[in-house]
Amino acid sequence: MIGFYIIIGAISLISWLVSRKLKSKFNHYSKIQLRNGLSGREIAEKMLHDNGIFDVEVISTSGKLTDHYNPVNKTVNLSESVYHERNASSAAVSAHECGHAVQHAQAYEWLQLRSKLVPAVGVSSKFSQWLVIGGLILGATSGNAGIGFVIAVIGLGMMALATLFSFITLPVEYDASNRALVWLKTNNMLTNEEQDGAKDALKWAARTYLVAALGSLAMLLYWGLRILGSRDD
Repeated sequence: MIGFYIIIGAISLISWLVSRKLKSKFNHYSKIQLRNGLSGREIAEKMLHDNGIFDVEVISTSGKLTDHYNPVNKTVNLSESVYHERNASSAAVSAHECGHAVQHAQAYEWLQLRSKLVPAVGVSSKFSQWLVIGGLILGATSGNAGIGFVIAVIGLGMMALATLFSFITLPVEYDASNRALVWLKTNNMLTNEEQDGAKDALKWAARTYLVAALGSLAMLLYWGLRILGSRDD
């Protein structure tokens, strides 16, 4: 078990370092002003229209790094800085979120699968760990270990669903970034320096999802061994 504690600790440290690096990259590329003078909103609207999408609205949302595409109400939500500013970071983020809108319009299979899992994952993420811990405690303190084991396994199943979701997210995010970068380059939206900055920023953004997926898998394995180990005792 000590080995798993080390792995989880290492993943947590890497996650913190990647998140810190991501913020540093976006701050750096936010200083590279676009030669075309377009804001994040204008870039997003142009990418949508170039892909024949006219029923998606680009709106501003509060917060930092809160950018996302909402397939339910068809909105590209850009944080205030990305929405208004005219730099390499805002270009990268706005094009990436529009990449999700293009995926939605083209019925990209991985996005469809992720969207179907969202309601179930929303529930499982709230209760999975409580069920696992509660089941283990019940099995250890009560005279009926069987019920505790069943409850813990149900929680583990929910945790597995969340882990699956995190890995399904990976191709969705990488594909959205690829679509964004191809569109930016094909349409000569950025200079070479700006394009390199957008590519680097999106690369680090994608790594946050990869680390999160690995962290979720490590936790699943840890609790799986705890539950199965308690059964063998």
